[in-house]
Amino acid sequence: MFSFQDQFSAATKAHFEAQYALLNTLTAKAFAGVEKIIELNLSATKASLEESTASAQHLAATKNPQEFLTAVAAQAQPTSEKALAYSRHLAGILSGAQAEFTRTAEAQIADTSRKVSSLVDELSKNAPAGSEQTIAILKSVIGNANAGYEQFSKTTKQAVESLEANLTAATQQFTQVAEKATRATKK
Repeated sequence: MFSFQDQFSAATKAHFEAQYALLNTLTAKAFAGVEKIIELNLSATKASLEESTASAQHLAATKNPQEFLTAVAAQAQPTSEKALAYSRHLAGILSGAQAEFTRTAEAQIADTSRKVSSLVDELSKNAPAGSEQTIAILKSVIGNANAGYEQFSKTTKQAVESLEANLTAATQQFTQVAEKATRATKK
């Protein structure tokens, strides 16, 4: 049978290893989300450059101001639709990353909590007399760490939801401005 110090050391080691594994997993998920956003931005930038070149050539070929305004108005609606599609795609990436982040964190936290709790319970059973306060402190530390993880998960979810809401609001405003510009140039 293990001594109290060995059991305490094993419990502490298991808890820190679980924290390390969780941080590694969450970091990998975060990088995957950032990678998707970078890919989206690169493809959007490439498409935007190609479209800007074509638009500039088309506008340069206009023969009078009315034809120029008509061409500008015709480009406003597709541009706003593309911006809306971009923001939806970005929101989808963020939402997916947040869901994966939350799912991973919750699974790791539940597993870690279960393992550490069983170790602490085992420690409690085999602890020498007078170590009740140490066991209580260990349980408190573990409880605080789990509460911190849960709060971190909730805060991350709220931040992503807020970002999604801001993207949606900005896209709606952009679409409204583009539609007003289109109507104004048609008059």
